Amino acid sequence: MILTPEESSRVIAFHSKNVSFEDLGITNLANTVLCDLVDRKISINNFSQSEFHPSSKHPKAVDWIFVLDTLNFSFWNEKNCNNSKWTVNCQTGYFALCAAIKRAIEEGKPIVDPNYYSQITRSEAEYIFRGDTETSIPLLDERVKCLRNAGKVLLEKYEGTFVNCIKRCFGSAAKLLRLIVKEFESYQDEANYRDHRVCFYKRGQILVADIWACFKGEGIGEFKDIDCITMFADYRVPQVLVHFGALRYSKPLLSKLQSDIELENGSLDEIEIRGCTIYVVEQVKNQVRTLIEQRPHLGLKKTDVNAIMIDHFLWDYRREHADQLESIPFHKTRCIYY
Repeated sequence: MILTPEESSRVIAFHSKNVSFEDLGITNLANTVLCDLVDRKISINNFSQSEFHPSSKHPKAVDWIFVLDTLNFSFWNEKNCNNSKWTVNCQTGYFALCAAIKRAIEEGKPIVDPNYYSQITRSEAEYIFRGDTETSIPLLDERVKCLRNAGKVLLEKYEGTFVNCIKRCFGSAAKLLRLIVKEFESYQDEANYRDHRVCFYKRGQILVADIWACFKGEGIGEFKDIDCITMFADYRVPQVLVHFGALRYSKPLLSKLQSDIELENGSLDEIEIRGCTIYVVEQVKNQVRTLIEQRPHLGLKKTDVNAIMIDHFLWDYRREHADQLESIPFHKTRCIYY
């Protein structure tokens, strides 16, 4: 039996040897999140505020998001690459991907149409994801494979649109996540950990969350059980949790990360970092909701915060304080899952 991401995180946190969590850091982070909720800095509206994200009014918004999250993985650059990052319109990482997709659409490329990307060639992908410099997007061949496979499934089973995947799940985020993982091979983000089959489903969960956020929880983006979605276990958010003192690495693991040693996908260290990250954010969410109940004068409801919004906060915090966090190493694992 495969555990859910939340169940997986509890098993991993209980057995973890090289990654631990700190109650004081979790409490400090919960208070920071509460303050930003009060100031309306954390909001479901944050998704639509990016100029590189599709508008909910775009007729292909859902399929646009599906393509984005099918390709949303592995943007870190090798240290021996003269520190040159892949950039598009001066954007880096995920937003460089968003900028490349938006540029392709503006240039008339049918990049969100599975009739096109199910047969996309490497040279076409190379052009679509061309950068500002000679540095190329990592794992181009793997991205081409992900697009082709996903496009074929949509054409063969869902009449060429991810909208039909959503409709078959009748407003359930949990059902949609299961469908995504079952139907689309590149979303099967699972591992074996101490006699347990665990999962993280980073891209699958963020796909559900992005649709929810884009449509502000309404219409096609309404999910009655959105709270089943955890944070999205990647390589950057743990960096922020370490900064807040909510997450801690053992000396051997910290030394490994400081030496820029890559962690293999499915290794114990990688699993513990990702699992404990989910666990910590769940604890932060629970503490924030308790604080909201204890302080009714704030005018907030428990449903005003969930793991998705906390993840957005942490990810944005990392981008806004990149210089401050530079001394904290992040784990590097080259794979298609995050």
